[in-house]
Amino acid sequence: MLPTTTAGSLPKPGWLAETEKIWPAWRLSGAALEDAKRDAALVMLKEQECAGIDIVGDGEQFRQHFVHGFLERIEGVDFGKKRRIGIRADRYEADCPTVTGPIVRPRPVHVEEAAFMRRHTTRQLKFTLPGPMTIVDTLADDYYGDRPRLALAFAQVLNQEVRELERAGVDVIQFDEPAFNVYLDEVAEWGVEALHRAIEGLTCATAVHICYGYGIKANIDWKKTLGGEWRQYERTFPVLAASRLQQVSIEVAGSHVPLELLELLGDKAVLAGVIDVATNQVETPQQVAETIRRVMAHVPPERIIPCTNCGMAPLPRDVARGKLQALGAGAALVRKELGAG
Repeated sequence: MLPTTTAGSLPKPGWLAETEKIWPAWRLSGAALEDAKRDAALVMLKEQECAGIDIVGDGEQFRQHFVHGFLERIEGVDFGKKRRIGIRADRYEADCPTVTGPIVRPRPVHVEEAAFMRRHTTRQLKFTLPGPMTIVDTLADDYYGDRPRLALAFAQVLNQEVRELERAGVDVIQFDEPAFNVYLDEVAEWGVEALHRAIEGLTCATAVHICYGYGIKANIDWKKTLGGEWRQYERTFPVLAASRLQQVSIEVAGSHVPLELLELLGDKAVLAGVIDVATNQVETPQQVAETIRRVMAHVPPERIIPCTNCGMAPLPRDVARGKLQALGAGAALVRKELGAG
């Protein structure tokens, strides 16, 4: 009961890449870089296990960025032709590659990395990938000229990837869709359809992470404009409740999401963000436990998976480590109260 996990990314060690950035430059290249990525993934795996995290991942140590790390090996995406564009409805700008031809996955992207992680842990393994809508929103497009059509093209290659990830031993496939909190009409019109295409044929658990973004200034400033209650989920939760996805990842700690909205998710498992990634203050286990209890007022504990609000890539390593430990210890407190510890 109350198995713990993370939303995905963890800080990269300073010997691997720039620190406290979501678009960090690598410190190494060639074979030395590949060795360093594997070393970093093992370090982050060990930190998760030591903190009592039950469903572990690679901390996205193999990727520079959660979207572009996948796109780098997809044909039809030209990284030599970058444009600075507004993403997430112009919340901030980024230098993004351009779609210049048909989207094709010529070979596996992350399968070897997942197999490497599977060999080094006996715990449940989660692997995160960018969702189709968020991919489309993080690209310039000079070929398809239609966001839904481009999203379905990416859903097809994502499906090829996740089928192989499942065969490599991954227990949970999570699609990251922060764009679901921005393009609310499109979620119902084509966003969930694209995710359904992406998960076709899977038997492992499937999750979608729909949050208000990393704890960076642009996102923090945007949240200040949302008022005292963040009710975007009121429109997206019913759509997700009717979907074939099994788990939904959202933030609770430090947010203004009315928790009664969680009841709109029906019988979905809730990856409840009980760790605030927008602050360097480390929660105590007691604070984490209290946040879990608040969620339990609306979701039965059998369907709660305590989690981080979002990725922790921009945080200092010691802060992220402390938050992982608080997550594991806080969930253990509530399990003990429930007689399941």
